[in-house]
Amino acid sequence: MSDTTVAELSHEIEGSGQGRSLWQDARRRFLQNRAAVVSLIVMIIIALIAIFGPLFAAWNNEEVDWNVLGDIASMGGPSIENGHYFGVDELGRDLYARVVQGTQVSLMVGVIGSLIAVTFGTLYGATAGYVGGRTDNIMMRLVDILMSIPYMFVLILLLVVFGRSMWLLFVGIGLISWLEMSRIVRGQTLALKSKEYVEAALATGVKHRVIVTRHIIPNLMGIIVIYATLLVPQMILTESFISFLGLGVQEPNTSWGALISEGASTLQYGTYWQLVFPLAFFIVTLFCFFFIGDGLRDALDPKDR
Repeated sequence: MSDTTVAELSHEIEGSGQGRSLWQDARRRFLQNRAAVVSLIVMIIIALIAIFGPLFAAWNNEEVDWNVLGDIASMGGPSIENGHYFGVDELGRDLYARVVQGTQVSLMVGVIGSLIAVTFGTLYGATAGYVGGRTDNIMMRLVDILMSIPYMFVLILLLVVFGRSMWLLFVGIGLISWLEMSRIVRGQTLALKSKEYVEAALATGVKHRVIVTRHIIPNLMGIIVIYATLLVPQMILTESFISFLGLGVQEPNTSWGALISEGASTLQYGTYWQLVFPLAFFIVTLFCFFFIGDGLRDALDPKDR
């Protein structure tokens, strides 16, 4: 075979997509999705604002500007000269600093809550699907019972009984959001446990725990990543709703939900900026996560390869 023929054959193989791993092919597909890529860039910018935003704040989130407190409607709007880039709230506190802090809290709730939900739901669902039989029936009936209970009621009850703690909010949202994840993982595990590599591992004496953690769960990473990405905005929405009701993050801390609630209550006084800026961060972040999740779903779908 001549060198020209070998080169042409190599080019055809490369052009057909062979020789690339699933993650390499998924990266290529994701980068071709413009909406997902733009959303990822915007999310990186928002994350950088949450991390480094306090360095550019002329006021901290608790400091009161007494000069504008007397007439917030006319003097408390966005201004670069006095250092209030987003204006001030009804108490004369810098809104930029509070929006940055709200971004930190809301993103932490979304990320930490989704990690808790994905971790617990994956282990629970993979165990139920792999063991099967009566154990699977008992575990999934328990999930069905828990899903019939209004999760918002449970979360509010936890906050009322144990106190309105930020970390309790993180854990509470995560622990009541793993149920759907466990059902998804369980269904995929039922299909994977009959594969040849799982049967080969059983034949060689590999422990069941090792099979679940090293053979089942790694092959579910595509679904887990997609669901985790789509779960983050759900967590943010839940936290924002709880904070909007006044049961979430408490002063002097704040979140997007608390800021939106404050902005909505003072909108009649003409202080539109109190609602516009936190609401803009909130909406943009949700859309970005949804677009990123859709991009990952299309990139990791093996049927589209």
